[in-house]
Parts: sequence; C-alpha cells; structure tokens
Amino acid sequence: QLQLVDSGGGEVQAGGSLNISCAASGFTFSNYAMGWLRQAPGKVREHLGAISWSGGLSYYADSVEGRFTISRDNEKNMVYLHMTSMKPEDTVVYFCASGLTYGKENGYTYWGQGTHVTISS
Repeated sequence: QLQLVDSGGGEVQAGGSLNISCAASGFTFSNYAMGWLRQAPGKVREHLGAISWSGGLSYYADSVEGRFTISRDNEKNMVYLHMTSMKPEDTVVYFCASGLTYGKENGYTYWGQGTHVTISS
C-alpha cells in the first residue's frame, strides 16, 4: 500500500528553524520526484518546492527561496524540508507529495496527510 507519512511539525519561535519529514512506502521511491506544499484554512495551496528523483535538481517558491531546503534520502525513502528564519505567516499545514513529473504541482499523484507547524512571535 502506497503511503506518505508527514511528521515533525510543532511550534517554533519566529526566526527559528524546524525540520519536517515525509516517510514513503509502498512504491519505488527513487522513481518519483517529491514536493512540499502547504495550505492554510481558506487559502490556496502553495507549492513550496520540489526535488528530482535523484535529488540533483530542486527549486523553490519565491516565498521560501533561501529559507527552506528540500532534501531526500533514497536509501531511507525519506524526504525532508528544512525550514529556517521562520515567520508567523509560515504557520500552516505542510504536506509532501510524490509524482513521476518533477516540478509540476499538477503532476503529484500521492499526498501525505500533513503536519502542522506553528510559528509564535
């Protein structure tokens, strides 16, 4: 059974850092590009960035460029989002997604359940 499980959310003070993770199972992880997205209640989902199958390519939305980094470990079937210089507006639910096409939000076919991050000021 294919599964993406997000974890690591919590509360961080503004300016702080947090790492969240996504554990994949049930599919050949290295064949899939991965992405991180977030969505606040009542707002449009935001595609934060993506990482290619081998991890050699990545890109980020302007809103998080320079603050967030995506990495992956194909041996552990894990993808990570390292977040720094966090702001109160980063308070949302974050979730990972996988797809065969790198960098295309509409190319994701599987989604994690999400992990909530709260930034306190």
